[in-house]
This record gives sequence, structure tokens and C-alpha cells, in this order.
Amino acid sequence: MKNFAGRIFVLALIVFGVLVGCKKAEVEKETILKGTATILVDETLEPVMEDEITIFQNQYKATILLESRSEKEVMRAFLKDTSRIVILSRKLNDKEVKYFEQLKIKPKTTKIGTDAVAFISNKGNNDTLIALKDVILFMQGRPQTRVKGLVFDNPNSSTVRYMNELAGIAEMPKEAVYSFKLNKDVVKFVADNDGMIGVVGVNWLYQPSPDIRDLMKNINVLSVKGEGGEEFVAPTQNNLAEGKYPLARDLYIINCQGSFGLGMGFASFVAGDIGQRIILKAGLLPVRMPPRKVVFKNKSNNENENE
Repeated sequence: MKNFAGRIFVLALIVFGVLVGCKKAEVEKETILKGTATILVDETLEPVMEDEITIFQNQYKATILLESRSEKEVMRAFLKDTSRIVILSRKLNDKEVKYFEQLKIKPKTTKIGTDAVAFISNKGNNDTLIALKDVILFMQGRPQTRVKGLVFDNPNSSTVRYMNELAGIAEMPKEAVYSFKLNKDVVKFVADNDGMIGVVGVNWLYQPSPDIRDLMKNINVLSVKGEGGEEFVAPTQNNLAEGKYPLARDLYIINCQGSFGLGMGFASFVAGDIGQRIILKAGLLPVRMPPRKVVFKNKSNNENENE
């Protein structure tokens, strides 16, 4: 009898363990709006993505861990499966697409907005205009008189890659070019040093972190004349929308989870009404302009109520 009771007790423990395990698995299972996921983001886009993630987590039972790195570091982690969700200022290239095709994964790419590369200078420099041609000549090592030096965030960043592609060079020149680690380091350096031109993602200028907010009064955001252009254009939302600013770049969420996970849910959120409003508020250009609700009041009714 004791043996039978013991067997019943052991069986009950096993059943209980299975039920608890199933319950735990059910709770931890990731869906498009629930669970935990890591998202890799190009550091130039960190401020706006922090806002997107905060609102997304407040609305859904999701925990998103944001890892902000330079573009090259982000792609290394992405290809090593540190995370299968990445936010970039470019699409995957042919080699990267082929890599995922070999894994039987079809990347899902969602355009979420348009950003810009901005040039900044110290407030002591009264000239707030710059020709893109002069910057490109400087990067190519060819004579010009306007640019004395450039300051970049990180040798591995998307801004460096973008400017190198414009200049048609493989790497930055060695002389009179400085690089740090983050966009905010560029803002600090330019704010403290006259005569240099900083190259940053415009999101950091519209949403400066608390440690550089006070430094913004010491810098100028330069208006740029594109190659073949006739006017100098500031990196504003309106100029991005009209296609006037010459250093605009599209932004993408790339999901290679290969399943219906948080990557799909987050991309839909950012591309949706709330997510696009966050991008608009961040000073960037959304893919679609969020609608504005206009409430019309019946004046005669209001007057009747007051009588």
C-alpha cells in the first residue's frame, strides 16, 4: 500500500512538473507582440529607436533589449546570430542576402523613414554654408580652401561608409581627419574646438542626449549645397520631404528571425501610425505622414448652451 501511495506521489510530481514546464514555455514563447528579443541598431539612430522601444514596451507585453553599435559592429553581430533584427541606414548588400538565403531565411525589409547626414561647426565660425563638393575634394586629398578638417564618430560607422561612397574612396584620408566612438563625441569636440567640421546623424541634433544638450548652443548646423546644386539647404524635415537635402538616407528594419516573432511586430509598429508619429517628432521624415484629426465645433450649439 505504501509503495502504491509512493508511486502516486511520484506520478503527481511528474505531472505537476510537466504542467509547470508547459506553462512556463507558454509564458516565455515569443510572438509578434509578446516575449523578449534583442535588436541591433546603428548608433546614429539610437535616440529615436529608444523612443520607439519605450512606447512599444508600454503597449505590449514585450521586452526589447537595444544594442547600439557602429554599423560594421552591428553587421558582425547580425551575421553571427547575436540577434536577427537590425536597424540600418541601408539595405542588405548582395553578399549578405546570399548568406541568409543559404540559411533558408528570407530577410524581411521594412522602410521606416528618412534620416540625414549633417555637417556641424563651432559657433565661432560665422560661415554656416558648405558645398558638398569641397568636402568630397578634401576626402579625396585634392586641393581646396574651405575644409580644414573633418570629425567623424567612428571609423566603422555608417556616416563614414556613406561619405566614403560619395567620395569614391575605400577609406578616410589620414591627415586632418579625426574619429571617436559615438556621435555625441563629435558634438563635444566641435563645440570645444573651432575650425573643424563634424559629420553626424541628424537624429542626434534633434534629440541630443542630456550630456550634450547644453553644448548644442555652441554649434552651427550647416546648410549644404549639393554637387550640381544652386542653393544651400538645411537638413530639415521639410527639405527632406521635398528631396532638396543632398545627404538624405533611408532607414530600414531588417528581420531575419524566420518566424512570427517580435521582429515582425516591432517593424509593423514603427511603420504604423504611432511609430511614424515618433519618427516625425524626432525630426526625421516618416515614410507616411501620420493623419491629423480636426474637430469641428458647432458654434450655434455652443451659443445656445450659453443662453
